[in-house]
Amino acid sequence: MEEKMFCFQCQEACKNSGCTLAGMCGKKAETANLMDELLRQLKLIAISREPDMELGRFIARSLFMTVTNANFDNAALDKQLKQAIAMTGNTAVELPVGILACQNEDIRSLRELLTYGVKGIAAYAEHAAVLGKEDMAIYRFFFKALQTAAVSENADELLAVILEAGEVAVKTMALLDSANTGTFGNPQITAVKTGVGNRPGILVSGHDLLDLKELLEQSKDDNIDIYTHSEMLPAHYYPELKKYPHLYGNYGNAWHLQSREFAAFNGPILMTTNCITPVQESYRNRIFTTGMAGYTGIPHIADREKGGMKDFSAIIELAKKCPPPEKLEDGTIVGGFAHAQVLALADQVVSAVKSGAIKRFVVMAGCDGRQKERQYYSDVAENLPADTVILTAGCAKYRYNKLVTGDINGIPRVLDAGQCNDCYSLAVIALKLKEIFNVQDINDLPISFDISWYEQKAVAVLLALLHLGFKNLRLGPTLPAFLSPNVAGILVNAFDIKGISDCQSDIAAMMVGK
Repeated sequence: MEEKMFCFQCQEACKNSGCTLAGMCGKKAETANLMDELLRQLKLIAISREPDMELGRFIARSLFMTVTNANFDNAALDKQLKQAIAMTGNTAVELPVGILACQNEDIRSLRELLTYGVKGIAAYAEHAAVLGKEDMAIYRFFFKALQTAAVSENADELLAVILEAGEVAVKTMALLDSANTGTFGNPQITAVKTGVGNRPGILVSGHDLLDLKELLEQSKDDNIDIYTHSEMLPAHYYPELKKYPHLYGNYGNAWHLQSREFAAFNGPILMTTNCITPVQESYRNRIFTTGMAGYTGIPHIADREKGGMKDFSAIIELAKKCPPPEKLEDGTIVGGFAHAQVLALADQVVSAVKSGAIKRFVVMAGCDGRQKERQYYSDVAENLPADTVILTAGCAKYRYNKLVTGDINGIPRVLDAGQCNDCYSLAVIALKLKEIFNVQDINDLPISFDISWYEQKAVAVLLALLHLGFKNLRLGPTLPAFLSPNVAGILVNAFDIKGISDCQSDIAAMMVGK
């Protein structure tokens, strides 16, 4: 059968090989091909223009649009493509369109690993830029990385820039952490309600905290409640957001369950960034997108003017006409264990480790997804010995953050640092423990990594961990389809990256540092 597209950038790649007729994410072939055209044009900009702040921000926003489950709106992608064409300088370089234009499997693999890592970094950079934090060094790297991914056929050169991407990923996540905490305060330990109230509500999904802040401010006198969904759960941990009494609680679970959960919510839904899935008729007339998110036929709330707010009046007025949400569950989720909060508990944590009460930390951060194989992560969390602590960030936590796992000397056994955007906190915690315990090699700490991945921000996080020196990382539920056997071998040999196996075998290995 003739291929209509080719995409293997996410963990759902068909048969762990590639999507050729339509994306498993719901992306149509026409949309995928528009994204390929946009990516080609961004590479031509990087080749033909000198970096500046305006171009850097444009590239970051454009790359963000091509992240899995971010934008399904062909008109929006076509508009972005036309802007990119207008921004391209004179160049004699001819770049073919599409991933498979590169015939050498290993060079193609390295180019795509670099490209997907940069897409993830771009998403973090755009989040920081929304809050007024930009770094020209990060934008310059985008130019370098896109140039290299466009034309290099040298494996060593590509690998060097990939490793540099890990360094830039750390810098970008630190910038975003500074932007978030500088704007909203340091996250605090918080118990978040999962039930519902008796007032109409608005459900906010995605990742953008400023969108939520502006919506809270504009709706504070309207007798409605605001609920978070999926990766917006950590909003409840920030002092500047939790001060709004109508930020009621968290509704539902990870992104891939939104079809059922959005239908049950009854009120309007605001999708602020990536993680939108194909929109269903049951809620089509009450979902909105904003920012880099988009979906054909769905109202899009325009960007804020400089110094102003987005206008959320349409979604607020719709909410007033809707019934309250249907109750899915009724309990609490405890989180807020970002680096500042955990380091405030450092003496307590160190004492527990030295006494043997805590034998090991297991980092189970990353993404959730649809496949039944992801039950593995729930099974691992349930079966870890009682003297282990789970460090988590991202929507992977929904596999275990509602389990009754207890505590160790008052320290919860699941410490949620926040969004996938907040994986930086986990690295800071590990580096601080390295300092406290005075070990030479960070891999000598009692920390194991059992990471679940789905999309390109997870690729950026992986490269960041490699830059920081972490080895012996488990990655699942499958290794990326875009890694050729030879490139996968490089990562295995250099960093001891491995796939997951069965729950009990992996637990036994992690408990002895393997």
